[in-house]
Amino acid sequence: MGIKSALPKYEIYFYNTVLCLATLWAGSWVLDVSSSGANRKAFKPSVKPGWYYFGRKRDSADLEWVMWFSTFREHILFALAGHVLFAKICSMLAPKHRSLVYMVYGMLAVWTSLGWTYVTLILSHCILLYSVSLVKIRWLCFVTGLCTLATFKCEPFVSWQAGFVDGDFDLRHIFFYGGCGFTIMRCMSFALENCERKDGNYSILELLKYNFYLPFFYFGPIMTFDKFYVQANKSDLSRKEWGLWNISLHGLTHLGVVIMVDLLFHFMYILTIPNDLKLLKHSSDWALVGLAYFNLVYDWVKAAVMFGIINTVSRLDHLDPPKPPKCITMLYMFSETHFDRGINEWLCKYVYDHLGGKHENVVEELVASLCTFGVTILWLGPCEVVLVWAFFNCFGLNFELWTAKFFAMEPFASLEIGMSEATSRRIRAVFNTFNFWSIVLYNILALNSLDFAKLVAKRLLLKGFPFTTIIVMFVTYCLVQVIKERERRQALIDDPDPLPPAAPPTNTSTTSSSTPTSAAAAPPAAQPVVDPSKEKAE
Repeated sequence: MGIKSALPKYEIYFYNTVLCLATLWAGSWVLDVSSSGANRKAFKPSVKPGWYYFGRKRDSADLEWVMWFSTFREHILFALAGHVLFAKICSMLAPKHRSLVYMVYGMLAVWTSLGWTYVTLILSHCILLYSVSLVKIRWLCFVTGLCTLATFKCEPFVSWQAGFVDGDFDLRHIFFYGGCGFTIMRCMSFALENCERKDGNYSILELLKYNFYLPFFYFGPIMTFDKFYVQANKSDLSRKEWGLWNISLHGLTHLGVVIMVDLLFHFMYILTIPNDLKLLKHSSDWALVGLAYFNLVYDWVKAAVMFGIINTVSRLDHLDPPKPPKCITMLYMFSETHFDRGINEWLCKYVYDHLGGKHENVVEELVASLCTFGVTILWLGPCEVVLVWAFFNCFGLNFELWTAKFFAMEPFASLEIGMSEATSRRIRAVFNTFNFWSIVLYNILALNSLDFAKLVAKRLLLKGFPFTTIIVMFVTYCLVQVIKERERRQALIDDPDPLPPAAPPTNTSTTSSSTPTSAAAAPPAAQPVVDPSKEKAE
């Protein structure tokens, strides 16, 4: 059935009401656990004094969030503000050479923070992959890039390359791995795009401009070279109407979200509690379910805010960066699950879509997904948690295709055609409910720990059965229906249904003494025309 299948309004209102009440109920349990365990010994390393105005302690378990918005916010803001200032001056004086100025400022900033030896290390990797790209053999560029990326994941290569970094400060480790990892991925994108170019080669200067763009250098997101090259070298720097206002509004929105998240960390210790298994074993089922869900939502918020701040700066430079990731609240399919849209687009463009084609063949899909998650494992760093996470997500992605193929056969296809669109949507939502919790359980492996994921799964499926299981699945079913309703409305905006043809004009000159025969000869009322090509399969 189509994505535009509608349900009665009262049913949608009921689903929204249940979802809001369940979220508040789970949040109250998490708040209760946070307040009762604020003085536990296990909380001391991560729960520290917060804002003076509240008089409460604050969850500081996420070092990345603390680094961005507490410890080193002045340094990060200073570097980005300097980039914006130089970019604005350059766009006014020499707009054709602005990408070159971006490169010079980025190299100077990296030189200042990590030393000239680190810049030399980055340049050596760029020169290596540029040299390989001149051969224009796609598989050779890919193998070289993956081998280079592997040198940052295994000894003794990691220690040897880490020796190129000058100074000893808290951000040294993050800057080193972030800069090197994203450099290799960008260089691979450049090499693969150079292989596709038929007339000549891109210059190494274009690679350096692409790699040393400071907002993307350390933390991403990754923009593929073909998009960056076109956008960074365009001469027309005019903006759309209200363009600058929208950029400013996005920046203020991200600032508001940062304040709101910091405020919630004073009342809900969602990052610290999962590390205290003794406390979790005595917590309620709703507290565990809420913690699992809120952890995934927070990880999306963190990615959206951090990438959003960087994207705001890049939009000021007239670039169109990757969009924020899709929120877990709007996901029920493995094929749409990702927490970094830049990496996701990179993997889809160069691996997943390249090997999987139209993603209709089971064998091709299996090979494409295995290769995609193989590259992802190497990107994240091979370890037990990453391997388990990759296995389950790869299985879920393929299982979706297997299930779709199975239910497309008879007699299931005929059964679905015979039922109404609303009934089909409800049945699909039941299956999507189990899919949603598979996504949640598989991804808290990477965000928290294997023990926490096991505890949530046991409490949800075994110890909490049937009462907790049925209630949680029903609430999730309501969530899936709310997501489908949002998708339906967006589909109607993007692809509205065709309007019926206009009725023929009425002859006003006809007198009231018209004969019955002439009235009977009038054409019948026009019926709406349904275009079957507008039907969209889920």
